[in-house]
Amino acid sequence: MLPQEIIRRKRDGQSLSAGEIRTFIEALSADRLSEGQIGAFAMAVFLRGMSRDETVALTLAMRDSGTVLAWNGLDRPISDKHSTGGVGDNISLMLAPLMAACGLAVPMISGRGLGHTGGTLDKLQSIPGYEIQPSAAGFRKVVAEVGTAIIGQTGDLAPADKRLYAVRDVTATVESVPLITASILSKKLAAGLTSLVLDVKVGNGAFMSDMTEARTLAEALVEVANGAGMKTTALLTDMNEPLADAAGNAVEVLNAVSFLKGEKTGTRLEAVTLALGAEMLVNAGVEVDRDRAEARCRASLKSGAAAEVFARMVHGLGGPHDFLERAADYLPSAPVTIPVLAGKAGYLASVKTRDLGLAVIDLGGGRRRPTDTIDPSVGFSGLLPLGTEVARGDVLGFVHAAEEASGARAADALVAAYAIEDTRPMARPVVIERIED
Repeated sequence: MLPQEIIRRKRDGQSLSAGEIRTFIEALSADRLSEGQIGAFAMAVFLRGMSRDETVALTLAMRDSGTVLAWNGLDRPISDKHSTGGVGDNISLMLAPLMAACGLAVPMISGRGLGHTGGTLDKLQSIPGYEIQPSAAGFRKVVAEVGTAIIGQTGDLAPADKRLYAVRDVTATVESVPLITASILSKKLAAGLTSLVLDVKVGNGAFMSDMTEARTLAEALVEVANGAGMKTTALLTDMNEPLADAAGNAVEVLNAVSFLKGEKTGTRLEAVTLALGAEMLVNAGVEVDRDRAEARCRASLKSGAAAEVFARMVHGLGGPHDFLERAADYLPSAPVTIPVLAGKAGYLASVKTRDLGLAVIDLGGGRRRPTDTIDPSVGFSGLLPLGTEVARGDVLGFVHAAEEASGARAADALVAAYAIEDTRPMARPVVIERIED
C-alpha cells in the first residue's frame, strides 16, 4: 500500500493492520519517506490515537528496524528498568548492579539528559575512562562477566525510532501516548529483554505533573509491553522533590556510591530503589513474593555485593579499578562551593523541583542545545528532604559551580524554590501506585 494511503486511513480514524504499519516503518527505515510523510503520519496518530493491537504492531516494527540483541548462553533472566525521568533520579546507577547481585542480567541502555531532567549517561561520563559506547563484543563481555553494563544506544538499535522521534520533536507530536509507548518499548525489546519494570514519575519535577496523565501512560506502556511478550509492570512514583539529595552529574554519582556503601538508608531514594528491585525480581521469576524480593535486595546491599558489582562494571567499561574506594578523588569537583542558608525558621513544606533542574542547566550541568558540552562537576548536593525542620541560617544544600556568578544565581534559585512554613507538611508516599496488565 502507498504510504499516503496508510496516512489517509489513520487520518480518517481507521485502524491500521500490522502489515500496513510494518510497511510504513520499513519504508521509513529505508529512507523512502519524506519528512512531510513522516510528520503527517505522526500527526494522524497524535490526533486519532492507536488501539492496543496497533501500538503493539508499531512497537514490534520499530524494534525490528535494526539489530535485536540475543543473549544466548547467559543463565540469568534478562531484565531492565526504565524511568520517565526526574530531578536527582540516579536510581539506575544503584539498581542495575543491585539486580545483578541478586541474579539478573541487566543490559541497561540509557539516555542523556532531556529538558530539566538529568541523564544516566551524562552522570556516568563524569567517571574517568568510562566507555558509554563499547563495542558489541565488549558490551556482551561485561554483561556476561559482571551481570550488568550501563551504556548508550547504538545506531543499529531501533533506528526507525531515532528518525521518527526527530520528526516528532519538530512537529508538535511528542506528547502522543502510542508514539511515546512505541519509542520506549521498541528500544527495550531490541535489547533482548524478557522482563521490564517502568518507573513513571509524577509531580512538579516530572514531565507529567497530572496523576491521570501519568496513569494513562503507565497503563499503555504495561499493556503494550505485555502484548509484545515482555513481562512488565509499572510503579507511579512521586517527583515533587528531588529523589536523591543531589542534582547534577558527578554529585549524583558520588551520591550513588554513598548509597551502595549503606549511607543512604531510610531515604525516599532507598524506598524507590527497593520497590523497583522487588518488581524486577518478581517479574523475572527469581522471586514470587515482593516482600521476599525486597528482603533479598536489602541483603545484597548490606553485604556489599551490589557495591562490588558496581565497581566491577565501572572497571569493565574502562573506569578506575578502585573507583568505589576513591570516588571523590576521581570525580571532577567544582572550584566554587556555596552553602545555601534558610532565610527563616520552619518546616520545608514544598519545593519547585523543576526549577532546581533548570538551575543545574544554568550552572552548565545540562544542555540548552544538543551540541552543548556539559560541566560534570556542577550541581547541588546535601539537599534537605521536605518535612525537615530548619532554623534561620541552617544549610538547605550546597551549590557546586564553575565560578562565583553562576553559583550565586543557583543559590538564589535554591532559596526561591523552597517554601518554609510554620507547620510540618503531610508525608507523601514515594511509591504511589502499582500498574499491572
